[in-house]
Amino acid sequence: MPHDALPPASRPSRRRRLDYLGIGLAGLCAVHCLLTLVIVSALGLGGHFLLEENIHRIGLGLALVVAAVAMGWGLVRHRRALPFVIALGGLALMAAALIVPHGTNEFVLTLLGVGLVSVAHWLNLRAAH
Repeated sequence: MPHDALPPASRPSRRRRLDYLGIGLAGLCAVHCLLTLVIVSALGLGGHFLLEENIHRIGLGLALVVAAVAMGWGLVRHRRALPFVIALGGLALMAAALIVPHGTNEFVLTLLGVGLVSVAHWLNLRAAH
């Protein structure tokens, strides 16, 4: 059956898609951090591209937009503040990672931040059921 033939109630909502997108972006960010650590440390390659500051700024910008819309929409729908608060904490950690120099602190702050944002999106999905 084609996707368009599904009744509206069984199609994923836009908010749910945003939560899935947020989880996907968080996963991509985590993979980027881990691969950067491995590639730059072990092989000494790709530091000029993988450590580029704009990648981190763009990633944070995307995370802010997706989280703001999905969490705000979820808060209005299910009235549970926990996903919103956890997302704010995660985004704050991600922003703090932009302030510190490249290295262990940036890595830890970023991974903790994307982990919290991912958990917040998951909680937002669960709260909407």
